[in-house]
Amino acid sequence: MNLKQHIPNAITCGNLVSGCLSVLFLAHDMPVKAAIMVFVAGLFDFFDGFSARLLNAHSPIGADLDSLSDVVSFGVVPGFIMHWLMCRTAHPEIALLGLDLLPCIAFMLPVFSALRLARFNIDDTQKTTFRGIPAPGMAIFVASLPLALSQVGHLTDGALGFWQSVGIVLIFSFMMVSNLRFFSFKMNSAKWKGNEVRWLFLLVAVVGLAFFRLVALPFIMMLYVMLSVFFGGKME
Repeated sequence: MNLKQHIPNAITCGNLVSGCLSVLFLAHDMPVKAAIMVFVAGLFDFFDGFSARLLNAHSPIGADLDSLSDVVSFGVVPGFIMHWLMCRTAHPEIALLGLDLLPCIAFMLPVFSALRLARFNIDDTQKTTFRGIPAPGMAIFVASLPLALSQVGHLTDGALGFWQSVGIVLIFSFMMVSNLRFFSFKMNSAKWKGNEVRWLFLLVAVVGLAFFRLVALPFIMMLYVMLSVFFGGKME
């Protein structure tokens, strides 16, 4: 048995476990820790691909396992985070079987995340750019919300607003299955020329985090969306 072939899959399982822990934290009313686990899952998601390339250990099962893990960590989890936030806002109540139905709009995120990941698996054109915002990008934006709200002391008072939350769900659901091009961070070189948009984004992100800390996270992701909308198609 070639052990190195299983290293990327083991890292991918770390992604999946991180997603499970995030759901567990939400079940115990700990949204900040749940959000942090999304970022941990993102690290595992990065390093499983990195290790697969480094070890030349690509495999069909690894690709499928990666997608299945991503559906949990970057689909189900952000859906539950948005549901948690929406339940704490003022909104009309429509009950069925003891459930408040309107916040369940948040579960559009896992549905469209699964569609996005399924399309990615059969689309070989997404190399330097992505067609539709990647599910991890959506998940990082959603996970940044409880972190930012916690920093400013408005995590549990519904400050985000119900209809604003619905707007976030609808916009990101659309973007995941749209034909808009979103740039990736894969660079053929570290030179400025040809990577201007990537380096500009990274520079603004570092400065924003340094000055505004966690509050900057949602705005950094909004910047990624705007730069992709304006320049993503030119970076193919």
